[in-house]
Amino acid sequence: MLEKITELPNDKKIAGVHCIPIMDNGDIVMAWDKEEKVLTTIGGRLERKETLDEALDRELMEEVGLVAGKERHPIASWYWESTDTYTVWMLAKVDHFVPSAFDNEKTGYVIFNFATAREMVSLIDGGAGERLEILDMAEASFLQIKW
Repeated sequence: MLEKITELPNDKKIAGVHCIPIMDNGDIVMAWDKEEKVLTTIGGRLERKETLDEALDRELMEEVGLVAGKERHPIASWYWESTDTYTVWMLAKVDHFVPSAFDNEKTGYVIFNFATAREMVSLIDGGAGERLEILDMAEASFLQIKW
């Protein structure tokens, strides 16, 4: 189940990390997943001995060629009973982009404001869903953060 958070959970292992990068003007970045045909948050599983920050930095670079600032804010978590682990979502400020070949399942990224992101995700996903909840949580958290 998806839960809004302001601190990282510490009762179970965190096995996955995703991010909603925020541009200086408040726009957000999402990735296009060519296999699932959806706009998605950027992230994935932690690799062996990787820290949360290392995993997030790697995923941002691999999926969309993005370098984020070091200030990150947890906004949501999902507990997976099957593995007894969490996936967490973070907000991070975009530092810059680097050229990317998009050699994996992500074929590009989209930059838009929260309202447009919600509309597009809703149309593509066919209505309500966890991605919309994450966007709502991200926007509420962003409005409280003094960046």
